[in-house]
Amino acid sequence: MEIASKGQLRLAYLRWAVVTVPFILLLGFTSARLVPSGSDNLWYSQLAKPAILPDEWVFPAAWTIIYILLGLALAMIINARGSKLRGPALVVFAVQMGVNLLWTPLFFGMHQIFWALVVIGVLIALVLITTILFGRIRVGAALLLLPYLAWLCFAGMLLYQVDQLNPNAESLVPSPSSDQIQL
Repeated sequence: MEIASKGQLRLAYLRWAVVTVPFILLLGFTSARLVPSGSDNLWYSQLAKPAILPDEWVFPAAWTIIYILLGLALAMIINARGSKLRGPALVVFAVQMGVNLLWTPLFFGMHQIFWALVVIGVLIALVLITTILFGRIRVGAALLLLPYLAWLCFAGMLLYQVDQLNPNAESLVPSPSSDQIQL
């Protein structure tokens, strides 16, 4: 049995990253396109916003960076074939990714601020678990998740403030060309 060289291991990681990074970016892009968001969303435009809300361009830039980091971390874990925690870590990663992708349609499409806050709370817990599992396999993979965790905490704080500023946000009537997803 031969042991792979560092170069071979790096090449295997890069092969995975070439797949995982575009895949995670595609998932994020698809979720973001399910319903109009930001100033393109008429319901959202009517909401009072907190003073600490960043400029609109910050959100797609931050999510692009976060999704790239997620793809790189995922590639590290997929490439860690000898780890007994690899399977559970990948399952938790997939679950958190699914929960992540629910947020945009829930908030921007269904206008559910409370449930969007619940989703962020669940997501923070899942990402924390993912980070711990990833860290037990590859510390570098866990470090790549820290900006994601920080952004989720910031997003939760922003969303809480939006909720406080807009107690009746769910009842705001969208225009006839509604962005709202009907259940």
